[in-house]
Formats: sequence, C-alpha cells, structure tokens
Amino acid sequence: MMLDTKQIIENLEDAGCSAELTEQFEALWAKGDQKGQMRLLSGYRRLLLDEIHAGQKKLDCLDYLIYAIKTKSATMK
Repeated sequence: MMLDTKQIIENLEDAGCSAELTEQFEALWAKGDQKGQMRLLSGYRRLLLDEIHAGQKKLDCLDYLIYAIKTKSATMK
C-alpha cells in the first residue's frame, strides 16, 4: 500500500503527533530514510504505550479504592 504525503500527514495528526514530530518525519521521508522514520514512529509509539500504562495504573488505584469502600460498607451493615 502506497500512501501519499497528504495521507501520511493526516495519519500522523490523527495519531496525535506534534507538528515537530511531523516535520521530522517529513524530512526523513524526503531523504528516503526509512530506518529513521521507523525509529521516530517507534519512539512515539512507546510514548503512547507508556501513557496507556500510566492511565491503567490510575484506574487500578481507583478500582481498589472503590472495592475497599464497598467492602467496608458491606461489613458495617
């Protein structure tokens, strides 16, 4: 599948990439540096995954607190 420049930029924007990252990608694209493109995208992907994991940890903390409150409430009845 071959994407044109407009599609690539739209995809990067949809993925939440900053203007700076998009510019870096475009520069690598212009040079034909596929390894550099993959490094850049992989780094951004790792960042997004770290954010997901941090969000999951927060959810786990809230779930534990909700569980603890419900458990305490049930034993008080």
